[in-house]
This record gives sequence, C-alpha cells and structure tokens, in this order.
Amino acid sequence: MTLWELYTIAGLICLILEMVVPSMFFLNLAFAGFITAVISLFITDWVILTLIFVVLSLISILLLRPILLRRKETKEQQTGMEGKYIGKIVKVIEPIDKFHGAITVYDERWEARTDCEEQIPCGTEVKITGYDSLVLQVERV
Repeated sequence: MTLWELYTIAGLICLILEMVVPSMFFLNLAFAGFITAVISLFITDWVILTLIFVVLSLISILLLRPILLRRKETKEQQTGMEGKYIGKIVKVIEPIDKFHGAITVYDERWEARTDCEEQIPCGTEVKITGYDSLVLQVERV
C-alpha cells in the first residue's frame, strides 16, 4: 500500500466518523488527510508526510472549525422555530389577549398570547415575537 492510499483511507475514515459523530472535528482531519494524500504523490518520506498531516490538522482545527461551527449553528437556528415562525406577520383568527386567542400561520392554527393590555381583534395583522412551548407570543403591527 502506497502512502497516498494510506492518507486517502485515513481521510475517508475521518469522513465516516464525522457522519456518525457530527462534531465538526473529524472533518478537519479528513481535509488534512486528503491534502496530505495529494502531497504524498510528490514527497515520499513518511516522516515529512506525517508532520505535514499533523500541521494541516492543527491549522484546520484552529482556523476552519470555528467557521464550520458558526455556519452549523446558523443553519440549526434557521430551521427551528426561529427560522420558520418568529418575525412573521400573520392574521388573528380569534381575539387575542393575555390568556386566549389564536392565529393562522401557513394555514395552521396556533394558540397565541400578547403582553399588551388591550385585546387584539380578529382580522388584525400581528407579528410573532416569541414562543412558549406551543403558544406563540405576538404583538400588534
């Protein structure tokens, strides 16, 4: 087995580990393994290649991992309640006060509450500002 094959296999194993344990750690090692595999086509000394792999791994972990983690957190936030409902302008279908009320979002009925003292009548447009379990918090637009 040649060195480029060895580092390619190491990169593939790290990719598989990243799929099983999504920690954005093994992905960095996979990048380092694949880059080292390409470099091993030109350099044949395994000691130098091992040093290159270690250095690339450390650089990748220190520089690339924070960027990947930030992007992952942003995507998770956008696909949850915040991305789908919070900030949307919707219609009131049952008068809303501090204790009762409902809105329609994407043709779905949701319980809604407001912090203001006055009741929000049916047909009024409101903005979703937050949520508490299955009850959405709204404010008049």
